[in-house]
Amino acid sequence: MSIVALTAVCGSPGVSTTVVGLGLCWPRPVVLVEADPTGGSSILAGYFQGQVAHEGGLIELAMAQREDLVAAELPHQLLDLPDSQARLLPGSRSHAQAGSLTALWPALLEALRDLDETGQDVIVDAGRLGLEGSPAPLLYGADVTLLLTRSTLPAVIAATSWAETLRDQTEGAATRVGLVVVGEGHPYSAREVSDALGLPLVGTLPWDRRSAAVLSRARGSIPRRAPLRSGLSALGEAIRAHASAGVGRPASPLAWLARSVPQTMGGAR
Repeated sequence: MSIVALTAVCGSPGVSTTVVGLGLCWPRPVVLVEADPTGGSSILAGYFQGQVAHEGGLIELAMAQREDLVAAELPHQLLDLPDSQARLLPGSRSHAQAGSLTALWPALLEALRDLDETGQDVIVDAGRLGLEGSPAPLLYGADVTLLLTRSTLPAVIAATSWAETLRDQTEGAATRVGLVVVGEGHPYSAREVSDALGLPLVGTLPWDRRSAAVLSRARGSIPRRAPLRSGLSALGEAIRAHASAGVGRPASPLAWLARSVPQTMGGAR
């Protein structure tokens, strides 16, 4: 396995936090790519608490792309995450730079694929779907593309049309699309959400705000028995299994959603 892309639609399910958490517990060297087109590195500002100055990242690679030097420049733009095998490729500094990155994505995808030959994996933070400057080549060219969503009805409804788009865009492609549910049981189960969206369930993550704050804002340390710690390890294993074995697509993807909306609106759930 080489490239895993994580994305979301709405509801703040924690794509960036999940990317950092997976990177810290990943069993092989891994490169974390901040490809969120909204700009402003949430990982540098959050996990690194703004203490690390890094002027390069994607913008430097965009300049290198003009001379076909992306692969050669990539190692020079990576930052080590302490006490892990992860390195970070910081994103753009402003949403205004998103347009200038459009030509970079295909070249970056090729350079990231080459990392597999050196025993390195890649986890991409692709931000929200549908934004201007979205890194579509990374999403649809990854080995695994995961949609993160919460289990609330608004989150599931918002994700419905985008899940269909993901299925359509990856039909017949090598990419394995999957679903990660954050906060299962609030109120729907992960399996119900998977059936509603028509995406194979890869894994879940607990709604653990205290531990998530450690990854998103570097507040304290994650307790040894914290639900998020074990959840990230289990999710990493599930992602690797999904990449190697594949998971079938559920049948009748919208059947559960059609049944649930009137019940929820009527207070029957």
